[in-house]
Amino acid sequence: MTLMHRARQGEIPPAIALAAKSEHMDPATLRDRIAAGRAVIPRNRKRREIRPVAVGEGLTIKVNANVGSSRDHADIGLEMEKMRAAVAAGADAVMDLSTGGPIDEIRRAILAECPVPVGTVPLYQIAADGNLRGKSWVELTGDDFFAGIEKQAIEGVDFMTVHCGVTRASVERLVREGRRLDIVSRGGSLLAEWMEYNGKENPFYEQYDRLLAICREYDVTISLGDGLRPGCLADATDRAQVHELMTLGELTDRAWEKDVQVMIEGPGHVPMHQIAANMVLQKRLCHGAPFYVLGPLVTDIAPGYDHITSAIGGAIAGWSGADFLCYVTPSEHLRLPPVEDVREGVIATRIAAHAADIARGIPGAMEWDNRMADARAALDWKSQIELSIDPERASAWRGGSLPTADEAACTMCADLCAIKTSRKAIRKA
Repeated sequence: MTLMHRARQGEIPPAIALAAKSEHMDPATLRDRIAAGRAVIPRNRKRREIRPVAVGEGLTIKVNANVGSSRDHADIGLEMEKMRAAVAAGADAVMDLSTGGPIDEIRRAILAECPVPVGTVPLYQIAADGNLRGKSWVELTGDDFFAGIEKQAIEGVDFMTVHCGVTRASVERLVREGRRLDIVSRGGSLLAEWMEYNGKENPFYEQYDRLLAICREYDVTISLGDGLRPGCLADATDRAQVHELMTLGELTDRAWEKDVQVMIEGPGHVPMHQIAANMVLQKRLCHGAPFYVLGPLVTDIAPGYDHITSAIGGAIAGWSGADFLCYVTPSEHLRLPPVEDVREGVIATRIAAHAADIARGIPGAMEWDNRMADARAALDWKSQIELSIDPERASAWRGGSLPTADEAACTMCADLCAIKTSRKAIRKA
C-alpha cells in the first residue's frame, strides 16, 4: 500500500505523525491533506529511515538542492561533498541529476547516506546509458525508458521528475506560437527530439499507466516535470507552458486514482508581475497538488547572481502558493556548481522560503524573527549568531571586524549605535 492509500484508509503511519509534529500540525489534518493529494511525503518503500518531509498546503515551504556529475566533471567524492553541504545548510531534499561518469555509483552512494528525500530525473541516465551502449538517444525504445525508471525505483529513489506533459500537441503549440528561447528543459528537449525523429508520442504520456504501476509498487512520488517551462522572461506563460500544465492536471487525477502521490513542477523564468497568476493557475488546473518551482528567476541578466534573482521570485511564488522551491546557485547558466555555490544556493532559497512562510502566516514562522529582534535589542551577539540562518558566516563576519572600543557595538556604528542611543532616549537606560 502507498502512503496515500493508507491515509485514505484513515491510518496515520509514523511518517505522517513525525512530519506533522515537525510542522506543529494535528497528524489527522496532515493525513487528510495527503489523502486529498494536497500534500505529499516523498519516501520510497525500499528506502532506509530518513527524515519525513511533508510538502504542500499549510506546511512550511521546503527547499530542494540539486547535485550531480556531468561528462566534464564526474567525481563521486565531490558529489557526496555537495550533498553533505546541502543538507548541512538546511536543504529538505536533494536531487541527483548526474549525467556523466559512474552515475549508478553516485546515486547509490547518495541514497545510502542522505538523511532527506532523494529525487532524480531518470531520463538523464537513460539517455547517457544509451550513448554508452553505442545507441543514439533517439534510437531508444519505450521499454528502455521504463527500464530506467524501474531500476531507480528499485534502488530507493523517493521522487522522480518525469516529463509526461511534453506531447506532440504541446510541442506543436510551441512551434506555432514561436519562442525566443525554445525549450530549455534538458528532459523536455530530449523528448521533443525523440518524438520528432520517431514520429511517435512521448512514451511517458502514451504509457502513463505503466509509469503509475511502477510508482505505486515502490511508493515513488511523481514530480510531473515542466519540460516546456519558459527559459527567459519573454516566453513566460505562453501557450506551450499552459497547454503542458493542463495536461499535467489531467495526469494528476489519474495518479490519484492509483493512490500515487504527485507534485507539479513549475517555471522557470517569470517576470514578477506574472508569478502570482502562475501559482493560481497551477493550483486551479491541478486541483491543489503541491507546486514545485525552479526559482522562478525574475530577470535574465544576472549570471553569477542568479541565486538572488531566484530568491526574489521564490519568495513571491511561496507567498502566492508554491510549496517547494528548487534552489538556484550563483553558477546557474555558467558551470557545474562547486560546493560553496551549493551552500550559497541553499541559504538564499531558505531565506526566500522563510520570508514566504511569514507572509502566509505559517504557525511559528515569525517566532524565529522575534527571537532575533530580542537578541538585537539586548545587543546579545552570541544569540544573534546562533539565531542566524547561516551562523557560520555570521560568526566569521562578526569576528573578522570586532570593535576596538566597545564590544557591545559593531564596527559600522561604534559609539553611534542606534540601539544604545535609543535606550537612553526612550527607556532612560
